[in-house]
Amino acid sequence: MEKTYDPQFEKRIYENWTKNHFFEANANPNKEPFSIMMPPPNITGQLHMGHALNQTIQDILIRFKRMDGYEALWIPGTDHASIATEVKIVEQMKKDGVTKNDIGRDGFMERAWQWKEQYGGRIVEQLKRLGTSCDWSKEAFTMDKNCSAAVLNAFVKYYEKGLIYRGDRIINWCPSCKTALSDAEVEYSEQQSYLWYYKYPLEDGSGFITIATTRPETMLGDTAVAVNPKDKKLAHYIGKNLRLPLMDRLIPIVGDSYVEMGFGTGAVKITPAHDPNDFEVGMRHNLEVIRVMDDSGMMNENAGKYKGMDRFDARKQIVADLEALGLVEKIEPYTHNVGECYRCGCTVEPIVSKQWFVNMQPLSEPAIKAVKSKKIEFIPKRFDKIYFNWMDNIKDWCISRQLWWGHRIPAYYCDDCGEMVVSKTAPDTCPKCGGKMHQDEDVLDTWFSSALWPFSTLGYPKKNKNLSYFYPTTVLVTAYDIIFFWVARMIFSGIEFMGEVPFSEVLIHGIVRDDKGRKMSKSLGNGVDPLEIIDKYGADALRLSLSTGIAPGSDTRYSEDKIESCRNFCNKLWNASRFVVMNLEGGEKAEIPARLNLTDKWILTKLNDVVREVTQNLNHYEIGMASAKLYDFVWSEFCDWYIEAQKPLLYSGDKNSKSHATSMLLYVLSVILKLLHPFVPFITEEIFGILNPKKSIMVESWPEFQKNRIYRKDERNFEGLKDVITTIRNTRAEMGVVPSKKIKVYAVSSDANFVNKAKVYLEKLANVNEVIIVADKNEIDEKCVALVNECAEIFIPFGDLVDIEKEKERLAKEIVNAQNEVERNKTMLLNDNFIKKAPQKLVDAEKDKLARNEDKLAKLRDKLKMFV
Repeated sequence: MEKTYDPQFEKRIYENWTKNHFFEANANPNKEPFSIMMPPPNITGQLHMGHALNQTIQDILIRFKRMDGYEALWIPGTDHASIATEVKIVEQMKKDGVTKNDIGRDGFMERAWQWKEQYGGRIVEQLKRLGTSCDWSKEAFTMDKNCSAAVLNAFVKYYEKGLIYRGDRIINWCPSCKTALSDAEVEYSEQQSYLWYYKYPLEDGSGFITIATTRPETMLGDTAVAVNPKDKKLAHYIGKNLRLPLMDRLIPIVGDSYVEMGFGTGAVKITPAHDPNDFEVGMRHNLEVIRVMDDSGMMNENAGKYKGMDRFDARKQIVADLEALGLVEKIEPYTHNVGECYRCGCTVEPIVSKQWFVNMQPLSEPAIKAVKSKKIEFIPKRFDKIYFNWMDNIKDWCISRQLWWGHRIPAYYCDDCGEMVVSKTAPDTCPKCGGKMHQDEDVLDTWFSSALWPFSTLGYPKKNKNLSYFYPTTVLVTAYDIIFFWVARMIFSGIEFMGEVPFSEVLIHGIVRDDKGRKMSKSLGNGVDPLEIIDKYGADALRLSLSTGIAPGSDTRYSEDKIESCRNFCNKLWNASRFVVMNLEGGEKAEIPARLNLTDKWILTKLNDVVREVTQNLNHYEIGMASAKLYDFVWSEFCDWYIEAQKPLLYSGDKNSKSHATSMLLYVLSVILKLLHPFVPFITEEIFGILNPKKSIMVESWPEFQKNRIYRKDERNFEGLKDVITTIRNTRAEMGVVPSKKIKVYAVSSDANFVNKAKVYLEKLANVNEVIIVADKNEIDEKCVALVNECAEIFIPFGDLVDIEKEKERLAKEIVNAQNEVERNKTMLLNDNFIKKAPQKLVDAEKDKLARNEDKLAKLRDKLKMFV
């Protein structure tokens, strides 16, 4: 082994894994399936910490299940990301001096596919750097041949069932991206603005009605003012007309229960073309729909003299003109949530537009039932509230986008008679009149294809063995911010097209924040490039840092200190393994010897506890807990104690003793490597390969808990010995004894056999040159420093090295601490509430603590008397 840990071997190892097809999985009747579908990153994407966390969690689970005997499939893939990708391509074209219109749709699509080939695989290669063990032979892309066939099939089936329709509806429109957005693609931010109150004159000149709005520019499209018919102050105006200021158009006053009595002025301007609620009111009262903005957010021909103005510039001018007419009653500062495009951040405009929609009511009901009946469980459970909130209030899903990159809607229109045909294949001629047909210009929402991901990646709509074997998938691992974007849509799509839920569990993780708890963002400049971390520390250190201290559903903090700590752990593991390798003579096997010593039984007990607990943790997706337990066991128990305890055997000069020690070290290390492999796959593979040439840890089985290797009494004895050794070390340090100086100790214990066994460890681990066993402390005729332990009382004669007064002071402090503990125990046991309500186990434990603390106090007082 190389002297120092250097993760440069990671690339070689990954290439070897893929070369040997270790990640591939297929239908296997002899194994139970375990499958995960990777949330597909956008082809525009670059690996960020959120990806790294998500991928690490999935890889830990898939590697664990693969080793645990499952046919474990993890399908990777990427998303075409309609809006994001088209924006990138248009930006590139702008640099080249061309527009979409210059090259046409076919030319644009040719450029788009070239861009995808050039940049789309970038994130895939970055994922490989992280160590993702997904089945690359089944890599999918949302616009590949199979996924496209699934999209066509789904659209046509929805349409044939009457679940897809085309119509004029209020939709969210991004004037920058120039496309419709679904409700889930609109993000809201709190903004400071104003509430403008202005007056609409009654037609008969008898007065005014005052309305309030945050969007004065939309008044140009008003076609009514509504009041609640039960409003005694305003109901008598119903049926009268108002004169719309600036446009000189008469609009009616209508009565509608939508208007909330007592809120604002009690009268609401109705603009059916620019507000979803107003659209519904307009439908009920058969109002005209007048759109006053174009697709770019500029005022159109219906806006009169404001035509050609930007919507926000028009707002200012309209307010100024109303003030000039004396119609502005007042202006109040107002804070409200404003919808913004999730891609570009532009303020979204609600407008009436002809779009394609999915009728969500029939689809949402079985999807809600699936979670309520626990066919699907969210982990943690609290996240099902977000799911229910969205599904219970769901609106029809706008699925058409005014883009060119994406799945083109399979609807065809006759140039002559206008007949529309929805079909998987383009019709040659119109079935009604024989005329020529053209395809719909729009493409589908990116999330339409993503919703089919759990089964389109397995070959749907074609039936095959892998689809029937791996579907439904086992668990979906995703962040909480796309529960409604993606998770909900996969659930209703899976039920609709496969007749089964797409997965049984949804493991939700949080986001990676910076060390101050802030969300990582470009604006804050606090983002961290995972590839730079991998280059500096290695993928294993990054993976371990991301998996340590995390809990389902909770955010985690990134810090370079944590990365360095995990790199130090890898270095510790490397050095410990190198120590083992350096002591091998050839031919040793990783096996448990027939006869075991105290430390062997202790480490085997600890090791089996860790095997059991980590297995349970991983089965319950408690990755942070599993990671922490392994970290502590390897660093503290194995490296700091067990290896050190084996050195007397290794250096004894006795061949059998050395063989015994190396076999045990090899065995424990081999189990450790397997347990750690899902978390730090590269270093564990490298070390395992050194120990087992021509073998890979990838095909090893997960360690099993061995009940017959639990030795509780020996565990307690060695824990007591550890405490003695630690106390001796600490006391030496406190007394300023140089590390090289050997000392003599007296031991008083009722278990002489234990002390005899412990002698060798005391001598080597506490730098003791002589252990004298005495039956009673009165046999000791030297002034000593006394150490109290449950297993034994240790007396260290330091002679002139000890400051007696200082030692008396130390004992006095310990006595005070012990007295406080005794008082605390007594107070607890005198508390009636505690005695009556606490579980009996806790009460018994408190009584046991009192007995032990009283015993310790008595011994400390005896020791102090020795110095009086």
